[in-house]
Formats: sequence, structure tokens, C-alpha cells
Amino acid sequence: MSDYTIISPVNEKPYKIVPLASNSDVDAALSRATTAFPAWKSTPLSERVNILSKFVDAFIAKKDVISEELAWLMGRPIKYNPNEVRGVEERARYLIKIAEESLKDIHVEQKEGFDRFIRREPLGLVFVIAAWNYPYLIAVNGVVPALLAGNVVILKQAPQTFPCAERFAEAFKEAGLPDGVFQYLHVDHPAAERVIQSPLVNHVIFTGSVRGGREVTKIAASRFVGVGLELGGKDPAYVRADADVSYAAENVVDGAMYNSGQSCCGIERVYVHESVYDEFVKKVVDVTKKYVLGDSLSPDTTLGPVVRKDAADLIREHIKEAVAKGATALVDEKLFPAAKEGTPYVAPQVLVNVNHNMRVMKEETFGPVVGIMKVSSDEEAIKLMNDSDFGLTASVWTKDSDAALQIGDQISTGTFFMNRCDYLDPALAWTGVKDSGRGCSLSKFGFDHLTRPKSFHLRVKI
Repeated sequence: MSDYTIISPVNEKPYKIVPLASNSDVDAALSRATTAFPAWKSTPLSERVNILSKFVDAFIAKKDVISEELAWLMGRPIKYNPNEVRGVEERARYLIKIAEESLKDIHVEQKEGFDRFIRREPLGLVFVIAAWNYPYLIAVNGVVPALLAGNVVILKQAPQTFPCAERFAEAFKEAGLPDGVFQYLHVDHPAAERVIQSPLVNHVIFTGSVRGGREVTKIAASRFVGVGLELGGKDPAYVRADADVSYAAENVVDGAMYNSGQSCCGIERVYVHESVYDEFVKKVVDVTKKYVLGDSLSPDTTLGPVVRKDAADLIREHIKEAVAKGATALVDEKLFPAAKEGTPYVAPQVLVNVNHNMRVMKEETFGPVVGIMKVSSDEEAIKLMNDSDFGLTASVWTKDSDAALQIGDQISTGTFFMNRCDYLDPALAWTGVKDSGRGCSLSKFGFDHLTRPKSFHLRVKI
């Protein structure tokens, strides 16, 4: 067995040393889950609902501890971390509320002498691989509906946020969840591959990079096992001529800079109608300059470091390449003294005179940077919004809901917003197209990928 040292982006020092699971630990966890499955599957849904509700109560009771730990683990300012706890509660309680309706038997039309219905059977063991940027919000999308449906779960958090899996386990233990129904494994890539290849695993949910999604798909390809993928985005916003410019600027900046831009559904590129372009850009720059970059544990900080130095290096590389190709950077880095080359601290940046020949407008930057382009029509904006390998979310800022719907129908994306962005509504399906992934979580459709239909065809009269 070896250890993994978590380096905090706050001070670039070791924060916690985490023992990694051995192959025997992995095999034992798989065995425990398989043993626990039949009894959990047979547990009445009402009892599963009761235990999951207690889990939510136990988890949110640890809000302060979780918030501080998140600041150290990933650098997000401590003032914002309670939002992630609230998000877990919102999603989990909604899924709990709709579980009975979503999982009930589907009876087909009556046929004399027969009783026919379709039951949603749990798959078995679900392996959830979560990303570090929203470790709890990402994990809850798979863990809670999987358990409600009668599956057992093993959770693997990203190494940077390994301890977050332990917080889930503590809350489940307090809730009285039977042993083996939820487990976590702190494992490296070879051990995770061992789990995916195990015949005891019945479904894999992965959230992360496109490269990671391809690797998971390849590993699982030798087995008839379902794989759900959420692989990020390069999400666009379009500000129409009739938009409330001040409102749009404030919210687009928040959508671009929140969590230091490390959000799969954050705004990374903006298209603005020429009639409001100058006004919009000025307001965006004004809002961006108000951020306070610094110590994530300080209540005054509104922008923390990105997760690692190499992530910061890539962000700076995108900016430098864009400027070398003709882009203009509108925010003076000197306004943010904490920003320094060779550290995870990156100043927020707004780029204009950008185009789609620049990586900052095509590749996932995953940092506090946004590029803004001028357009002359809805048609031009639609074309540019669709000019991407990703398709997770897109937003339009307008007072005309009819126009918004017409635009939304033409955008290749899993979620389309009007006058908001960067938010997952648990009542709506969370899904992506193109390189943003496949499958679905949240809403009633989220249960479909965690169950299989089993038909019952009963001749009741002979």
C-alpha cells in the first residue's frame, strides 16, 4: 500500500496524506458490495427514502467543517463553500421526493386474463468516479439516485478531494445505511481500472476530462457494462441587442469567474450584439476588477487560486497565445497582487478581439478567463455558439422569450438557459452532447440509467 499527498493550492504545502487502497482492499470492497446488494434491493423504497433523508440531515449538519476543508482542498473561497452543501441538499431532497413516482411499476393497458407491467430493476453495483471541482455536487448526482433505486455504490473521488468521500461515508453511517451499501475507495488509476474491469461492477459513472472519459470507455469496452459520461464544456453565452446589459454583465461574469472558472458549465466564451457590445464589455471589465484574489480562508476573498500550478500554467498559456494572435487583455494583472507566475494564483481576465483560431475560444480553459466576440445577428451568434466540440450548456440574454426559444432550438447543447447560467436544476435532465458526454443525471430521467426494465407477463386466468 502507498500513500497520496494532497497539496493545498492555498499555500502549496501538504495538506493531508491519504493511504491508497491495495488490490486486496479493492477486492474486499467489491465483495462487500455484492453481498450487501440483495438485501438493499429488497429494502422497501420507503425505508430507503428514510435513510437517504437522514443522510442529507447528517451531511448538512457538518456544513462548517466541510466548507473549511473544501477551501484547503481546492482553493475555493470559504464564503462560497456552503453553497455546495446547499446544492447537495437541494438535489438530494428533490430526488428523494420524486423517487416513488419515478421508480413505480409501469402498467400497460389491460388485457383480459393477464397482468402485465414493467418494473425498474436496480443494476447492482454502481462505480461513481467524481471530479474535484465540485466533489460533492458531482458525486450526489450519481450516489443518491443509485441508492434510492436499490443499487449499491462505490465512490472514487479525485485524489485532490479524496477526503470528500469520507464525509459522505460518515453521513451515511449516521443515517443507518447498512454496511456495504455505500463504500469509497482511495485508489490510483491502475486500481480504478481494476474496479471497472471487475465483473461485479454493473455500471460506471464518470465525471472529468474528455481524455479521462475516453480512457474509461476503453477500459469498459471489453464488458457489457453501461458507462455514463459528463466531460465538461466550453459553454457560450449570447447577449442580444434587447438584453438588460447590466444584469447580463454581472451574471455572465459570475458564470465565468465563480470557482475560479473551474466549472464544466461555466461561461468561457461570449458573443455580444454589436449594438450593445461596447457597453457590455465596459460593464464586464468593471465587474471583473472588483474581485479580490487571495487567501481562500479569508472571508473577504472572492477569487481563490486554481487547483494546481500546472492548471494555472495552462490558463496563462491560453491567454498569452490569444494575445500573440491579436487578442486584447482588458484587465491589468497588477490589480491582483496575489497573482504570480509559477503559483496557482491567476488574475481574472477579459479578452476581446478574439476568434475561433485561438485555443481560449475552442479548448476548455477552466480558469477565470472569458473571451468576448462582437456579432451582428442571431444567425451569426448561433453559428459561433455551435462551433465547438462541446455541448453542455448555452445561454441567451434577452427580453424576448420567443426569440430565446427559437435560438435554443438551434443550439446543440444539453441545457439551454435564458437570462441565467451555470446552474443545475434537479428537476431538469443534466446531459450533454458531442464531447460533453453521454447519459443523463438528475430529474426523473436520471433514474433510467441506474435501472433496467424487467417485464412481468402474468396469465392470471387459465
